[in-house]
Amino acid sequence: MKRTIRTDLAVEAREMAQEDNQYEIPGVQVENAGQKDINVTRVEVVSKLGEERIGKPMGNYITLDVPGIRDGDPQYGERVKGQLAAEIRRLVHLNDNSVILVAGLGNWNVTPDAVGPKVVNRILVTRHIFEYVPDEVDDRMRSICAVAPGVLGITGIETGEILKGIVDKVHPDLVIAIDALASRKTDRIATTIQVADTGINPGSGIGNKRMGLTQQTLGVPTLAIGVPTVVYAHTIGRDALGMLIQELSRKSSPESEFSKMLKSMDEQHLDSLVDEVVTQGMGDLVVTPKEVDVLIDDVADIIADGINLAINKGMTLEDVNRYLH
Repeated sequence: MKRTIRTDLAVEAREMAQEDNQYEIPGVQVENAGQKDINVTRVEVVSKLGEERIGKPMGNYITLDVPGIRDGDPQYGERVKGQLAAEIRRLVHLNDNSVILVAGLGNWNVTPDAVGPKVVNRILVTRHIFEYVPDEVDDRMRSICAVAPGVLGITGIETGEILKGIVDKVHPDLVIAIDALASRKTDRIATTIQVADTGINPGSGIGNKRMGLTQQTLGVPTLAIGVPTVVYAHTIGRDALGMLIQELSRKSSPESEFSKMLKSMDEQHLDSLVDEVVTQGMGDLVVTPKEVDVLIDDVADIIADGINLAINKGMTLEDVNRYLH
């Protein structure tokens, strides 16, 4: 029985598929890189079979696990920004005349969903300089514009429709979309960054299916950058129940009726038990840490500077800060 654990991270989807099948997933290639405290996992889905097995479209997914963000060490943060910039450059192909549109998805009124708009606030936008005062352009700059289009409940317009209209007018060579994601592990909240060249589905982190932002829908290459900000309460309850059953099974006699009963509980039965406790009456609940406002500010700063470093040419963090301030 396939599990109903929900995650937007390709690395977690691959791990769960491997646990279920007990062998490497065909059509999915994995490479581990990075440093000890900045772990980088590159997952590439290379076939339709791999796509079906892990539930992610064919393409590249790069995951940075950076738990040190929670410590607030500025030097560590600068190293993460540099690593993120390097991973972005692996997936994009730009020239000196490229125009880039950065889209911060999400609801700025809801902290766990505000990472996209917060990133946009720190992007070094330059398209207006190229248009109106080209003599002031730093040779290291590329033409960058940015927008936080809001959410359907605020604007009444699908995010994809807004961005398609902007793309048709501005004609960017690349769209970078930033959004909040859901993870299956609480310790990944605001400490994991996923970069994917497959685009993104706005609202997917909280179960809202919206018009996808992909090269197929927008007509230009679309890079997605996401960070987990929530975990489904169902996932936490399901994991806790599974751990309890394992512990009780370990402590009881293998031949006892109690042990046999525990072993007979299949995935569907466990999911229904968790649903009765967690989701009945209130629907899907999502959980986020109490200090999420600080975490979101920190990770938004890292993502924004990672983008600034990646898409401009040879700029340092000092250069970026000077132009922003």
